[in-house]
Amino acid sequence: MRLNSIKPGVGAKHSKRRVGRGIGSGIGKTAGRGHKGQKSRTGGFHKVGFEGGQMPLQRRLPKRGFVSLTRKSVAEVRLSALSKLSGDTIDILILKQAGVIPGFALTAKVILSGTIERAVKLQGIAVTKGVKAAIEAAGGSVE
Repeated sequence: MRLNSIKPGVGAKHSKRRVGRGIGSGIGKTAGRGHKGQKSRTGGFHKVGFEGGQMPLQRRLPKRGFVSLTRKSVAEVRLSALSKLSGDTIDILILKQAGVIPGFALTAKVILSGTIERAVKLQGIAVTKGVKAAIEAAGGSVE
């Protein structure tokens, strides 16, 4: 076997369809384009999603994508900010009063940024895995 003798398998390739070559070909005259209309003319095309002037579906549907609807209500708190707060027990109300999170925040999540040396008790606040390990290593707890 040589490289110049390799051919595709039988039935793998089809000859190109020659349209508009008489009625005997089965696709003569209008060449499969039908009668009249924009798509039957040469150069007659429209954009993908075009619906003849009607407001297209992609513009009728609201834009949502992957933007979280609750991202404004969840505030991020750094671990180093917790060590600056006074008191052993920390909840969302204490964070708002201290000005660590804005007043309109409904929930808070502590992220691993900085360190904490003292023991604190978190109540009703979400934490990451690293933060939970850091707080428990310092002698605190997460509820």
